[in-house]
Amino acid sequence: MDPLSQFLLAILFFHSSEYILAAAIHGMSNVNVKSLLVSKEYVLAMVFALLEYFFELLLFPGLKEHFWVSNLGLAMLVVGEIVRKLAIVTAGRSFTHLIRVYHEDHHKLVTSGVYAFVRHPSYCGFLIWSVGTQIMLCNPIATVGFAVVVWRFFAARIPYEEYFLRQFFGADYEEYARRVPSGVPFVM
Repeated sequence: MDPLSQFLLAILFFHSSEYILAAAIHGMSNVNVKSLLVSKEYVLAMVFALLEYFFELLLFPGLKEHFWVSNLGLAMLVVGEIVRKLAIVTAGRSFTHLIRVYHEDHHKLVTSGVYAFVRHPSYCGFLIWSVGTQIMLCNPIATVGFAVVVWRFFAARIPYEEYFLRQFFGADYEEYARRVPSGVPFVM
């Protein structure tokens, strides 16, 4: 299968599985279109990635013939997908796509499974997945662009989310945060 087909299937699988998991964990009444995780910015990034792919395929076809690079990207994509889905399944009802600003009774501090290795495995997985999609396409510009944009997004989101986690779980979260890295490079 060519990298473009793999890319399109990866996007389809990522978003449909996110929706299905959200529905299975939280119930259909608590799931909406936001559970598909598609924003204007995301669509623009994917359109840019496709434009880069076709532009380079037309003008520099040799750039797209590095199958070992494509396979590395595919491996990253698979690893990122697995890490993210493990995070969702391990956290169960404590996982949501939107940051909780109020503590709910069923919201527990999860520190087992993949959370024993990184505090934010879903973010770590998405970062690996998104960069992997671009490496798989041999898109040098989008690879750097996705890495920077996704990292900046999580570099802002993690401190905001952790503010509330510290409010909810106090000293337990403080100890966990000291012991376990965030999972996103250079984000404490």
